Amino acid sequence: MSRENVEVGVLFADVTGSTRLYETLGDENANRIIGKTIDIMAAITEGYQGFVIKTIGDEIMCRFPSANDCVRAAIECQEEISAGIQGETVEVSIKAGLHYGPAILMEDGDVFGDAVNVAARMAGIAKGAQIITTQDTINLLDADLQDMSRQFDRTNVKGKEEEIIVYQVVWEESDDVTRIEISSDDLIEEVKHLSLDFQGNQQRIASDDHRTFVIGRGVQSDLLCKTRLASRSHATLEFRRGKFILTDQSSNGTFVKTDDGENIFLRRQELMLWGSGYIGLGEEVSKEDPDNLIRYICE
Repeated sequence: MSRENVEVGVLFADVTGSTRLYETLGDENANRIIGKTIDIMAAITEGYQGFVIKTIGDEIMCRFPSANDCVRAAIECQEEISAGIQGETVEVSIKAGLHYGPAILMEDGDVFGDAVNVAARMAGIAKGAQIITTQDTINLLDADLQDMSRQFDRTNVKGKEEEIIVYQVVWEESDDVTRIEISSDDLIEEVKHLSLDFQGNQQRIASDDHRTFVIGRGVQSDLLCKTRLASRSHATLEFRRGKFILTDQSSNGTFVKTDDGENIFLRRQELMLWGSGYIGLGEEVSKEDPDNLIRYICE
């Protein structure tokens, strides 16, 4: 598969409080509302010359040709969704993180590299109704967008020696940065869990564990899986951007099959887990041989 070095704007945006939506409205209603929200963000992305790379659960990942297009799309997404979802009475909010920088563009339209990693970190910082980005991105914006931006924080990103200066794009007319930062939703960080079961060995990871969980056949693995094609340190699990992230670091790759019908193959790539399903270490997921599979459930 061909690769191209490019400069792109990468945007991650997802629905905040989706777990509460499922709990209060039920699966069917919550799925419908989240689906409509994702459709709105996808349509706005296309309107700003953007490309939807993927949608996973309640999150969308997009790329844009310029920093201006990326930020303007994020603002319009916030404005449209805050105005209400057509045909729905439930209020929905989103959070967005973005960055413009170097990346590797794949033949299938996916991107990897620095811009993706930094944008993902910005998305992890963002709370409901916020747009978070970097000073490097702000420096590339038109004057009107720069005027809407305020320095917000500083943070470190894996692989970068220097701290990144974080900015918030204040899109609401009230310009009430303090109110956004201390809203009641932000004060309560909901603890999420990921349950794993391999041959009766059950593990439960909490979002506030703040550690990297290792899966593999090595004796120091957190979940020991001595299957035929498993590597010593086959894959890792971390909680980032409000999701549990599965990262393959094996020779034979990692297969994931979700209960809602998605089949994903990872080779030195990351995947945000959602719902429930099965993980195969170096082998495709087959119900005919369940003993070699890891059962996972996002709670």
